[in-house]
Amino acid sequence: MPEFDLLSIGHSNMAAEGFVAMLRRAGVDAVADVRSVPASRRFPWFAKTNLTARLADDGIAYAAMGDSLGGRPRDQGLYRDRVADYEAMAQRPQFRAGLDRLIEAAARSRVCLTCAEREPLDCHRCLLVARALAARGLTVGHILHDGTIEPHAATEQRLLAWHADGCDLFAAGQRDLIAAAYRGRARVVAFRLRVPLPHDTAEAT
Repeated sequence: MPEFDLLSIGHSNMAAEGFVAMLRRAGVDAVADVRSVPASRRFPWFAKTNLTARLADDGIAYAAMGDSLGGRPRDQGLYRDRVADYEAMAQRPQFRAGLDRLIEAAARSRVCLTCAEREPLDCHRCLLVARALAARGLTVGHILHDGTIEPHAATEQRLLAWHADGCDLFAAGQRDLIAAAYRGRARVVAFRLRVPLPHDTAEAT
């Protein structure tokens, strides 16, 4: 198994036992929960209190980090056309401080980010947090539900392949194309407010 500075996983509808077993196989000893709301009505074993206790039984530490690294910002200025703006969120001092905490923890433990979505490219843990970590030179591996660990660089190539379909690869530089791919995917999967914001322009419904 290749070495990564940090890992990530989406719990989706997994049983608690399977989730913990996957973490143990990957050598994880600390979980950083980046859900803005660490609760689940459908899967209560992933609620913060229950998950903390279950992980502790296996010697895995738990830290809730959704306040700084969550995908549902409270600041209405961090939404564009009612969709959470990951690029703006990545510039917040609070977000950067959260990354610093993650990096410090990763120096001591094998840390795994967790959120709800099964597919990394459907989740801010990949499109926002892992992207920012990779920009700082860290290697991130995404634990998929078949147990394999996909390097973030490979996940990024999947994203680029989706976005580049039909695009003129010669008209845009690689860096610009990747940035556009992140931006486009985020517009599809990022948290969306149901109520228009005061500064929104009129939209067709």
